[in-house]
Amino acid sequence: MTIAIVHDDLMRRGGAEQVVLSMLKAFPQADLYTMCYRPNLTYEEFKNYKIKTSYFQPLARNEKFMKWLFFPFGLMAMKMLKLKEYDVVLISTTYCAKYIKIHPSSKVYIYTYTPFRLAWNSTSYKEYNKSTGLLRRMFNYVIKKLQVIDRNEAQKGNVFIAMTNETAQRIRDAYGIQNIHILYPPVKCYNFNINNSTEKKYFLLVSRLEFYKKVDLAIEAFNQLGLPLVIVGNGSKKKELMAMSNSNIEFKTGLSTVELANLYSNCKAFIFPQYEDYGITALEANASGRPVIAFGKGGVLETMINYNYHNEKATSIFFYEQNKQDLIKAILKLMQIKFDSQFIRSHALKFDEGIFVEKLKEILSS
Repeated sequence: MTIAIVHDDLMRRGGAEQVVLSMLKAFPQADLYTMCYRPNLTYEEFKNYKIKTSYFQPLARNEKFMKWLFFPFGLMAMKMLKLKEYDVVLISTTYCAKYIKIHPSSKVYIYTYTPFRLAWNSTSYKEYNKSTGLLRRMFNYVIKKLQVIDRNEAQKGNVFIAMTNETAQRIRDAYGIQNIHILYPPVKCYNFNINNSTEKKYFLLVSRLEFYKKVDLAIEAFNQLGLPLVIVGNGSKKKELMAMSNSNIEFKTGLSTVELANLYSNCKAFIFPQYEDYGITALEANASGRPVIAFGKGGVLETMINYNYHNEKATSIFFYEQNKQDLIKAILKLMQIKFDSQFIRSHALKFDEGIFVEKLKEILSS
C-alpha cells in the first residue's frame, strides 16, 4: 500500500506536529507533504523524513509571515500542490492540508483537530474581536470566502477522523459530515515519568503563546497569588505576556525532551486555562503523575477525571468560569489535596502513542 501523509504546515512545535510524527511511526514509508517547512521551528525528528513543500515555501520565512500571506498566496500554493497516485492519502489538518490536489483513485482519510479556526471560530482571534468598520468588513469578506472553500474541499474526504467527540460535532456543523471515527491524539508516555523525590514548588504551563490559549488569565492569577509559575512556549503574544508578568513568573523556550519532562515531573500542578479541542499537554502532565487545573469545557471532559472528594480517583480540578477569581479558587483548592501520582499516570497510559498507532492502522485498513 502506497501512502502519503499531508499536514498543514511544519512551522511550530505543537500537538498536531506530534501527531504527525506518530502517524509516521505507523507508516514509516509514507511520503510527507506540507505547505511549508522550517526545520528550526519544529521538531528535530522531521529531519529524518523527505518532506515535499508547496510553492509557498520561499515566502514563509517564519510563522508570522506564513499567517500574513496565507490568504491568498498560501491557499493558492496548496491548491497547486499535486500528489501522485497513492492508494491512501492521510490528511492531518486544521486548515489547508485538505486543499491539496489528490488523484481520484486515492482513498482519502482526513484527521481533523478542529475545522479551520479563522473560518469557523473567528472570535477566538483577538485581531478579529478588536476590528471595526472597514477592517471588520474585510475580515468578514475573507471569512465567508474561506468557509465556502473549506467546506467544499472537505468533501473530498472518504473517511473523517476526529480527535474528540466535540471535534466530531464541529465537523458535522461546518462540513455536514455525519459518519466520523474518534481517535484521541497520542501521548508519548515513555518520555515522562513520576518523580516523588523532590518538593514541588512551582506550577507549570506549556502552551503556544496565542490569544485563544488564555495564558494571560494564568498570568493575572499568579500575579495576584505571588506563587511561582513556569511558562514554556513561544508565539506571537510572547512579548505582550512577558510584559504583564511579575517576577514570580518565568518563561522558557527551546527545551529538550528531557528538560521538559523534568519540568513536568517536578511541578506542583499543571495549569490549563484554555477552551481546548483536546489538550495533549494536560495528558503529558498526567503521564508525569501531576494533577491538572483545567477550564472545565472542551476536550478535558473526555480526557480528565475531575476531583469530587475522591482524590484517589482524580487527575484534575476544574474551574468553570474563565476568569481570574475562579482560577485562583481552583489553585488554592488543589494545594489542600493530596493526589495519587500512580493513579494519574495509569490514567494517562490509556492515551499512549502505541494505542493511537494500532487504532490508526485499523481504521486505514478497513
